Amino acid sequence: MNPVRPPLQNLIPESAPFTPEQRVWLNGFFAGFLSLDGGLTALSPEQSAAVLAGLPAAPAEEADDGAPWHDQTIALPARMKLAEGRPLPRRMMAAMGQQDCGQCGFNCEDYANAIFRKTEERLNLCVPGGKETARMLKTLYAELDPAPVAKKEAPTAAELPTTAASVAPAAAGRSRDHPVEAVFVSRTRLNKPGSEKETWHVEFDISGTGLDYTVGDSFGVFPVNDPELVEAVIGAAGAPPDFPIAGSTLREALRCGTCLGPAPDMLFQLVSYLTGGERRKKAKLLSEGGDPDGDAATLDVLAALEKFPGLRPDPEALLESLNALQPRLYSISSSPRVHRGRVTLTVDTVRYPVGSRLRLGCASTYLAERVKPGDKARVYVQKAQHFALPVDPAASIIMIGPGTGVAPFRAFLHERMAAKAPGRNWLFFGHQRRDHDFFYEDELAGMKAAGVLTRLTLAWSRDAEEKIYVQHRMADVGRDLWNWITEGAHIYVCGDAQRMAMDVERTLVDIIAAHGARSPEHAIAFLGELKKTGRYQTDVY
Repeated sequence: MNPVRPPLQNLIPESAPFTPEQRVWLNGFFAGFLSLDGGLTALSPEQSAAVLAGLPAAPAEEADDGAPWHDQTIALPARMKLAEGRPLPRRMMAAMGQQDCGQCGFNCEDYANAIFRKTEERLNLCVPGGKETARMLKTLYAELDPAPVAKKEAPTAAELPTTAASVAPAAAGRSRDHPVEAVFVSRTRLNKPGSEKETWHVEFDISGTGLDYTVGDSFGVFPVNDPELVEAVIGAAGAPPDFPIAGSTLREALRCGTCLGPAPDMLFQLVSYLTGGERRKKAKLLSEGGDPDGDAATLDVLAALEKFPGLRPDPEALLESLNALQPRLYSISSSPRVHRGRVTLTVDTVRYPVGSRLRLGCASTYLAERVKPGDKARVYVQKAQHFALPVDPAASIIMIGPGTGVAPFRAFLHERMAAKAPGRNWLFFGHQRRDHDFFYEDELAGMKAAGVLTRLTLAWSRDAEEKIYVQHRMADVGRDLWNWITEGAHIYVCGDAQRMAMDVERTLVDIIAAHGARSPEHAIAFLGELKKTGRYQTDVY
């Protein structure tokens, strides 16, 4: 048993703008950053203040690749506060959604560097960050000096690290900017009758695309919009649907190339040019991030046009004010060793009421109902950056993936089974009801009977009066989890970033502290070391 270690001094002042939980996390981050087990001393109060202010901390400057703003659960204003005083590319990075999800075509750091280099002019590609990130990037982008010789507050493009994304364009099907066409094969409902959810097992044929993939990778899909929504937008804009635009029509441009989700600031700017009086004031406030009527969060493109009825924007101006339709990324749930020439996905369908209208998730309902077997869709493979099976097939793995988070772990299990990997496999899966929402139940039962799935731990949140989630089941078997960790197991988490992943991480910290005889600060530092060495990996969204 490891000896109990003395608690680490608090490095984050009580006056810092963080919640108690974030303060504990940041104290643990600095503990891991300082490699306490390696014998280095903690930061002095002066060094701590310098790091928090974004200044170089003697004797060495804080490494950017471990900066505290990489925690996506920290609100954007707090991340920007942490990044104050840092070079402009680092502050741009702090504005990102901090999930390294790849939906923008980069990781967060490379996207920030590309914007700073001006090799990427689109400031609205961060899907997790949404409008908030786009607005902050627009503000930061305005700081870019056209004459950097006169003012050098940030590194020059030559001083930034060169990335593969900035050197050469990706091959066809390897990035969002170079998709290929794959054939949609089928969809199968995974929930049984009576479920409150609608989840589909979706299959694509990629045999003729030249694509390949590795388990852990994601699959990008370019959806098309719901035709009824397109017609409603055209009607609200009072525009002719067949208006010619760039060799196509307004209807087709709205259907296949334009985002009809959250109304962008530029749409409200356009509205402000076309109206006057009180309506102009409201439109200008909305374009600046204001919320004059308390409904800004619910305004998609159609709702925004209906909020200002009677406008007749020029069709081309309307299109220019809207964002491009972005692809959606899904964790691949298949293994190329087992499902040759195929890619499978596990997709939750998004439908929710807002007022009198039912809003539809663009990509999820496209995959659930609009695309037909035999249709071609534009797709690409997004290579995983930090989410892959251990190099050593004998290493044990712990997989935590409730709901659709099970997708990459189905792929992992198929891959390990096909490769006859001797390592142990432990899956934590959960959902609402066992009788309705046990995805891939027969497959998992077969793998368990065959010895491929060493342990299967289940959590059902609606089967009893008390809601049970995967983190509760983890706490129940904490000693066994700790034993696997001490024996070298790799830990993987897939699912919701804001709630589940953080609950799982807190539970792991508690398990490490309780069964590893560590203080909370040292338990956080221990988990930080697992992250640094690649033994704790996440695929969150």
